Amino acid sequence: MKAIVYSQNGLPISDENALYELDVAKPQPGARDLLVNIHAIAVNPVDTKVRNGAPTDKPRILGWDAVGVVEAVGEDVTLFQPGDEVFYAGDITRAGSYAEYGLVDERIAGHKPRTLNDAGAAALPLTSLTAWELLFDRLEVQAEDNAALLIIGAGGGVGSILTQLARKLTNLTVIGTASRPETADWVRSLGAHHVVNHQQPLGEQLAAIGHPQVRYVASLTHTDSYYTQLVDVLAPQGKLALIDDPETLDVVPLKRKAISLHWELMFTRSLFQTCDMQRQHDILERVSQLIDDQTLQTTAGEHHGTINAANLRKAHALIESGRARGKIVLSGF
Repeated sequence: MKAIVYSQNGLPISDENALYELDVAKPQPGARDLLVNIHAIAVNPVDTKVRNGAPTDKPRILGWDAVGVVEAVGEDVTLFQPGDEVFYAGDITRAGSYAEYGLVDERIAGHKPRTLNDAGAAALPLTSLTAWELLFDRLEVQAEDNAALLIIGAGGGVGSILTQLARKLTNLTVIGTASRPETADWVRSLGAHHVVNHQQPLGEQLAAIGHPQVRYVASLTHTDSYYTQLVDVLAPQGKLALIDDPETLDVVPLKRKAISLHWELMFTRSLFQTCDMQRQHDILERVSQLIDDQTLQTTAGEHHGTINAANLRKAHALIESGRARGKIVLSGF
């Protein structure tokens, strides 16, 4: 089968060897695996981080968002059957979705939303799981909670879903950050009550909209740049959750306000085969339902054409530029 791989980490994305096509063996499903004929994928920042930073001793297939049709199932599979349309974000320890076929444990896959095409659905799994887990599993927000949530980087992939979830499924006041007018408009269209500019002092802007302190902060990007400000604007006994990778993070400033710190990594459940691993299946099933009843909308941004090395290199370049809005999707081989 055709796959797009990398063999040497750290190559500039302009180098044709940074991502290249290779013919590899078609995988065979294990006991709880689905063998999926992949129709569409999305590209995430984690793809570029792994390509740049993770050495590999053999060609590695990246990609952690996929939509496709189940071709075969393992002997212990109970949640799906051949012919089902599925979407999933996969497992960081396994071969990814830049390939014609992929394997995924049934406990971390969901049925594709019926009302979306393949590309639209491919934009959802990783960001939906990350946003859902951050909001409901890490911050432990309750639907009736009437506090304020500040989302740093609300216009990105995770932020675009998190903004919708917080607005549609909770009573929170949702405050997103964006620096460009078009991104601010996007965040408002997704349901944010307010948008503030993260390139300007946050405290002054929050006070101006009547929320000088917030109970919850979801920091999705450049946490180390905003950290001091976030501690200042968090209310006593507030909660801070992050998904990015600051070089270091001093937790001592959190003590005086008894602020709790939460790190969200979507891959944790599959990485450690946790006893609640099937929660990701349940989340994706719920997201699919919310899409089909028009409570949520896909965050697919740019469609970069068919799944090939040249188009994937362009997608990686756009993500590395920091100017991607929503999700970059590709479909078909």
